[in-house]
Amino acid sequence: MEVILLQDVKNVGKKGDIVTVNDGYGRNVLLKKKQAVEATNKNRNDLKLKKANDDKIAAENLEAARQLGEKIEASKITIPIKVGAGGKSFGSVSSKEIAEEVKKQLGYDIDKKKVLLKDAIKAAGEYDVKIKLHTQVTAALKVIVEGKE
Repeated sequence: MEVILLQDVKNVGKKGDIVTVNDGYGRNVLLKKKQAVEATNKNRNDLKLKKANDDKIAAENLEAARQLGEKIEASKITIPIKVGAGGKSFGSVSSKEIAEEVKKQLGYDIDKKKVLLKDAIKAAGEYDVKIKLHTQVTAALKVIVEGKE
């Protein structure tokens, strides 16, 4: 019996795969638990259309991420940090603060988990901070940290 998997099934296959299984296992387990549907011509065509639509959406998301990456790389943000006597800073600039400033200054809503910082920024200066927008797109944002007393 050929079935189209609706979700990942251990030792059988991944979601969207067309697999051949024993008739009893297919009817009594996979179909009853709604983990699969029979691989009829209609279901095969539906799967093909769904995969084409998913590919189109993925391509659109990638293109949108590339465009946002270009906009981010062309811009810069300024973040103030408190400093004491002798230019010693109090605290640091974290990825959360960078994400908030990007939203405030540039208007782009970026998750703080997407801001890639090795260490928190603890001194005034100019830094290139990587922002992961997509699995294939990473943008470099110029962050200027200014000391204020």
